[in-house]
Amino acid sequence: MARMSLVPQKREFFDLYNRAAENTIAISRQLIELLDAFPERKDANARAVKELEHEGDRITHEIVDLVNRTFVTPFDRDDMYRLASVLDDVCDHVDEAAGKIVDYGVGDIRDPAKEQARVIERAAMKLSEAIGRLEGFKDSRRQLIELRELEDEGDAIARRAISELFTSMGGDALAVIRWKDIHEQLEDAVDACQSAADVLEAIVVKNR
Repeated sequence: MARMSLVPQKREFFDLYNRAAENTIAISRQLIELLDAFPERKDANARAVKELEHEGDRITHEIVDLVNRTFVTPFDRDDMYRLASVLDDVCDHVDEAAGKIVDYGVGDIRDPAKEQARVIERAAMKLSEAIGRLEGFKDSRRQLIELRELEDEGDAIARRAISELFTSMGGDALAVIRWKDIHEQLEDAVDACQSAADVLEAIVVKNR
C-alpha cells in the first residue's frame, strides 16, 4: 500500500515534468524521421513513435501517482494533473498521426505534412523551455508568446494544406479524406502544445 508523503518532493515533480516535455521533443523528431524517410523504415519508425507515446503514458502515471502520494504539492494538485494530461496529449496526437500515415497506405508524403511536423518539433522545444522555467515559477512569457506564434503558423499551414487537397488530388476523394484527417491530426498536436502553454501560464500566474 502506497504511503502519503508529508514532505514536499518538489525536485522529483519538476524532474518528471521536464522528462515529459523532453519526450514531446523526442516523439516529434521521430515523426519527422518517419516522414522524411517514408516509405523506407516506415514500420520501424512508427513503432519508435509508439514507444515514445508509451513513455509519455508512463511518465504521466508517475506524476499522477506521486501527486496522489504527496500531502504538500509544489502547486495546486488539479493543475498538476492538468499539466501532466496536456503534455501527454501532445504525444497522443503525434502517435495518432503517425499511425494514420502508415495505416492509410499513403504513397508520397505531402510537403505540408513535413512542414507541420517541423512546427510540432519547434513548439515542443519551446514548451520544454517553458517547462524548464516552472521550478521557482520563473517568467516564461517569451516562450509562451513564441508558442502562440507557432500555433498560428501551424493553423495557416493546415488550412493551406487542406485547401490544396481539392486541387492536387485529381478527384481522388479517398485520398482527400485520408490526407485531410492526417493534416487535422497533425494540427491537433500543435494545438495540444498551445493547450499545455495555457495551463502553464495559469500555473505561473497563480504562484508568482
